[in-house]
Amino acid sequence: MQKLTTAMLDLGPTRLYHEVRGTGPLVLMIAGATGDAGQFEPVATRLAERYTVVTYDRRGNSRSPRPDGWTTTTMEEQADDAAALVRRLGRGPAIVFGTSGGAIITLALVLRHPEVVAGAILHEPPLAAVVPGVDDELAHLKRSIAETAAAYGPASAVEAFVRSQAGAAYDAIAPGTRLRMLGNADTLFGAELDAFVTWRPDDAALAASQVPARVLLGTETTPMFEHAARWVAERLGAPIGRLAGAHAPYFDRPDATADALRALIEELAR
Repeated sequence: MQKLTTAMLDLGPTRLYHEVRGTGPLVLMIAGATGDAGQFEPVATRLAERYTVVTYDRRGNSRSPRPDGWTTTTMEEQADDAAALVRRLGRGPAIVFGTSGGAIITLALVLRHPEVVAGAILHEPPLAAVVPGVDDELAHLKRSIAETAAAYGPASAVEAFVRSQAGAAYDAIAPGTRLRMLGNADTLFGAELDAFVTWRPDDAALAASQVPARVLLGTETTPMFEHAARWVAERLGAPIGRLAGAHAPYFDRPDATADALRALIEELAR
């Protein structure tokens, strides 16, 4: 049976709940919207047969407390949290897998703390700031969130948002994880959403990065994710691969996702 260790990392204004599984080279997994480590549990358990896999609840999400007076985040702050976790574990540098908003954080981590990243796997970064004509879509999304929250409550707005991205894969989320995710409305819609959709990495900094990277798209992806992923891949000089499914295959296709990530981790670790 795999050993699972849970702990809190004290960062002063907040603490980060994190889980460590397995032994071997270090792999850090960074979640997107709702920022809950449990999103990765099925895949992390499979990867931990060969690696030390670290997952965590991002700042202000689930079991990681919201700092007093904290109203918004930045990608730099998120990257600093991830870097602090790798450093405190003392097993880095890490292969970092970031998905959705977690892929944006991974990009910021690569640019801000390259010394802690042995390789980056970027799955469908929603870099809206680089996608032409996306403003109307974002405005519609924000109106829909506000209307759903007003009519049915904030948890329903979170569910509608995650379903809009994950599709039917949402139903495969473990009940306990789902319950925590639904409780993160204030962080998702208040502190995070604008910070994620407005952030744009510097083109020249991406081109100058020496961190090896791979970019992943779902086989059932959308034009927005396709455009953003190709924009990133072109600037990093990174190849693009495919994961079976839509935006959240780690929910409903853990075997295929783990197999694909295992191959990329081995490639980046050479």
